[in-house]
Amino acid sequence: MSNLTLAWEQAQDALARRDMPSAKLNLERVLQLAPQHCMARVLLAGVLLAEHKLRDACRHLVMASRSLPDDAGTVCKVAQALVSVGETVAARACLLHPAVATCRNGSTLASLAHIHQMLGQHAEALAMMDRAHASGFENADFRYFRAIQLQFNGRLEEAEQELEACLHLGPTYGRASLTLARLRKQTPSTQHLAFIRAQLARIEPGTEDHAGFEFAQYKELEDLGETSEAWDALERANSIMHGRLRHDSAREQALFGVLASTCDAHFLKPVDTLHEGPRPIFIVGMPRSGTTILDRILGNHSRVVSAGELSDFAHQLRHAADCPGRTLMDGRLLDRLEGLDFREVGRRYLSQTQWRAGDAACFVDKLPANFMIAGLIAKALPRAVVLHMARDPMDVCFSNYRALFGDAYAYSYDLASLAAHHRMYKRLMAHWHEVLPGRILDVDYQELVTSSETVARRVFEFCDLAYEPGCTDLPRNAAPSATLSSPQVREHVHTRGIGAWRRYERQLQPLASALLD
Repeated sequence: MSNLTLAWEQAQDALARRDMPSAKLNLERVLQLAPQHCMARVLLAGVLLAEHKLRDACRHLVMASRSLPDDAGTVCKVAQALVSVGETVAARACLLHPAVATCRNGSTLASLAHIHQMLGQHAEALAMMDRAHASGFENADFRYFRAIQLQFNGRLEEAEQELEACLHLGPTYGRASLTLARLRKQTPSTQHLAFIRAQLARIEPGTEDHAGFEFAQYKELEDLGETSEAWDALERANSIMHGRLRHDSAREQALFGVLASTCDAHFLKPVDTLHEGPRPIFIVGMPRSGTTILDRILGNHSRVVSAGELSDFAHQLRHAADCPGRTLMDGRLLDRLEGLDFREVGRRYLSQTQWRAGDAACFVDKLPANFMIAGLIAKALPRAVVLHMARDPMDVCFSNYRALFGDAYAYSYDLASLAAHHRMYKRLMAHWHEVLPGRILDVDYQELVTSSETVARRVFEFCDLAYEPGCTDLPRNAAPSATLSSPQVREHVHTRGIGAWRRYERQLQPLASALLD
């Protein structure tokens, strides 16, 4: 047995035993003997991430992407790892490898489609899923995610058919049932309540599938005007998710407080980041505050491309801090803010995102939760535009409460936590305005949907873009949309969301009182 083979086998054995020091030693030995060993670099990156060494992990993953074998499965693994740490340029290059073009393995093609989806390349994701489907690949999960891509790409009738197929293959798929319910306003002739209730009788209690079916039941009952039963289903759905996630409002409040006290006007003095090429336009705010409508209006402009909901700025903060993590902000990252090189944060953000703009002058980065780090964005990217969508507190909180976000927004499943989060959000946005006067433009949701042209002109002026007629014509925008609102963005601007919470005014009284606390 060669020294290389021995070191590789010992590294894998150590990983199986969770003996990270031995795994690291043997993987480094493999790379000394074979610097082009792609998977050794991927595994070493995983060990380094466990040691909280993000920058070293990124370096090895980028090097792995430069020595890919002629195997689509390995290409897929490298690309997945790159996306997870924010190395989007290298991940995108992996997807152009010749092995991807010739791949015939349905499972691998489906995984490659997910990488396109994570990169916001939804047309490419659907095309890859179509290749997987043509190869004979078939299961409930795949049909669900293909339906999601059909929905994102505006092919709603096909999405509906795919969801029905998904539920036929896996009848306890709660998210599929909810997505199907959300595709249209249900009527007595289109509703699926009998099916939903049959699955609720057999589903494992307390699971996310259980919550998904309850959310679906709420949506369909509300469409049919059965608001009393709808509320009961909505309350059960949220109770399930709150029980699973147990959001800690006190911890969140402490984090927001330290963030605001750290980011005073002196700390947020902008750096002189070299900025050439397309300019980012950030849209921030609470989820369900109208960020997608504003994004679609901006995307109708000839000089603007919508890039979707990007995690790139948070990735680059973490890269600068050498601090891996899944959340937008945490205590460890917060502790390192004052020592960060914000020029490097801005430079790396631009290098990882500007490709999305193509030939356009601007691109929209529409991640609502970026409101939390809006001040840091302004510091690192002095030329970036920051737009804040503001919506009536009851409207936006109710819209959060009626949505299944998975584990993305754990505060949204409990009325007290929801109210507390909204109060923290309002205080933090007030802080950003105080320490960065004139740097962030507030866009009022109600004004946007009732006086669209007036507000659009104001927004384009703030973005230093000439106004173009027709930008408020949402159906004109044929680009994919990867949000909960994607079935609705093909419609004209409407006011149906204003005051929707009043259907449940009595039940939501505790929320109204808590928002005033």
